[in-house]
Amino acid sequence: MTTTAKYIFVTGGVTSSLGKGIIAASLAKLLQAQGYRVTIQKLDPYINVDPGTLNPYEHGECYVTEDGAETDLDLGHYERFLNVPTSQANNVTTGRIYQSVIDKERRGEFLGKTVQVVPHITDEIKERVQILGNSGDYDIIITEIGGTVGDIESLPYIEAVRQLRWDLGDNNGIVIHLTLVPYLSAAGELKTKPTQHSVKTLMESGVQADILVCRTEHHLPEDLRKKLALFCNVRQEAVIESIDASTIYDVPNLMLEEGLDKVVLKKLNLKSSKPDIERWNQFLKRHKNPITEITIGLVGKYVELQDSYKSILEAFIHAGAENEVKVNIESIHSEYLNSDNIKLKLSHLDGVLVAPGFGERGIEGKIDAVRYVRENNIPFFGICLGMQMAVIEFARNVLGIKDADSTEMSPDTENPVIDLMEDQKTITDKGGTMRLGAWACDLKMGSSVRDIYKAESIKERHRHRYEFNGKYKAQLEAAGMVASGLNPDTGLVEIIEIPSHPWFVGVQYHPEYRSTVANPHPLFVAFVKAAYTHKKKNKGVSMAQNK
Repeated sequence: MTTTAKYIFVTGGVTSSLGKGIIAASLAKLLQAQGYRVTIQKLDPYINVDPGTLNPYEHGECYVTEDGAETDLDLGHYERFLNVPTSQANNVTTGRIYQSVIDKERRGEFLGKTVQVVPHITDEIKERVQILGNSGDYDIIITEIGGTVGDIESLPYIEAVRQLRWDLGDNNGIVIHLTLVPYLSAAGELKTKPTQHSVKTLMESGVQADILVCRTEHHLPEDLRKKLALFCNVRQEAVIESIDASTIYDVPNLMLEEGLDKVVLKKLNLKSSKPDIERWNQFLKRHKNPITEITIGLVGKYVELQDSYKSILEAFIHAGAENEVKVNIESIHSEYLNSDNIKLKLSHLDGVLVAPGFGERGIEGKIDAVRYVRENNIPFFGICLGMQMAVIEFARNVLGIKDADSTEMSPDTENPVIDLMEDQKTITDKGGTMRLGAWACDLKMGSSVRDIYKAESIKERHRHRYEFNGKYKAQLEAAGMVASGLNPDTGLVEIIEIPSHPWFVGVQYHPEYRSTVANPHPLFVAFVKAAYTHKKKNKGVSMAQNK
């Protein structure tokens, strides 16, 4: 076959969580910085159609693309590194593959043949892999294969890679295999055997790794690299060290030092030049050399697993660097937050973000948190459910509507200030049926958010079923809570703010999804700045009192 795009497949061995997504994103950044049009896709071996119905404890956050796809959180890394939007085509699951093949079989497209893993499932995988390459929009497609080599569920993907390399021909497709080189303290040495076995397992499936990326806690000596090259059948220059880094944003520079981009481009028969990552390094310099620091409380329901709020945490890193401020995050579990401990938990904070989520668990703790920061003039940022909790809190404690609630938690409430969206009321399936993707929002003249965005209209990504009930808009605005962002087509309230408060903003959408290294999200930048201002003001009061 003929193709203009080149393909890089990233597989993993020995153990999970080695960082295939970060390696893929870092390599993509280096290739992009040399002028190549690059995108990354993730092949996930689980049978869920997408991660939209998965509990965050299971799989971390569900990332949403511009076109409304619920995807793996690695796509967030891809966008944050490349500053290029991903789409439905960038995340493929086993569930989606099998669903498509079964639908074709039901339509009679296989002409009565027996449907099998090979060739039908593998053909479907190959077709999905090449959608982006055939678009003409990219020079290089990096495909990350989830899971670990040797897993039963990964076998069809490895077989598809084997076939694709044959189809693509020489210099058009290569395999990078990421493995672990563990250090045994008792022996006092690094061990290569796990990597050798991992490569052997990959070869038993018919795939030879072209490049080894070795995760390690200690530097790889030359003799060990030579040994790995010899026993894993790769060139010594293709044995790449990936040592533990203080931040994921160091990895592109580490891979540049190791020459990963040069080896890749040489194997793909493409021209190599010096990557222009000056802007990236400016961000790194600000991130690593902050002038001051602040502490933000993240009030959520899934705080035990940091990946549940991955995009929010990364957005704070971007906004912190923009302000030359180190943002310390203090995770606060809303389920254990109440009127008795609220002052102890929140009074010392410079700002509070009430995080997204679903269901009634921990709701009252979020409402208590909103009340405390509102009454004590601590900067507040509410995202999705966090914004809805701000509306409920204001209705209860300012308007005096004591039973104000959301029909998500209290279906029979007489005052549903948050209610199920009209177009959601006839939906019964849970997966892929929420309001998803980028939607327009008009910003009110004179509002804080219009000043922050420096725009009259914006587009932001959504993932929700419930909304601000417009029947209460006039009452809330009369009491001081302003609806400062509205969807131009539906009138849906997208943003609320309290102008009399130093910084109080709630948004129905997920701004964290659009924050990147190159373009920190303006709301996060403004919130961090407000938190620093709050800290300076409080510090001044404390010093005055000490005198």
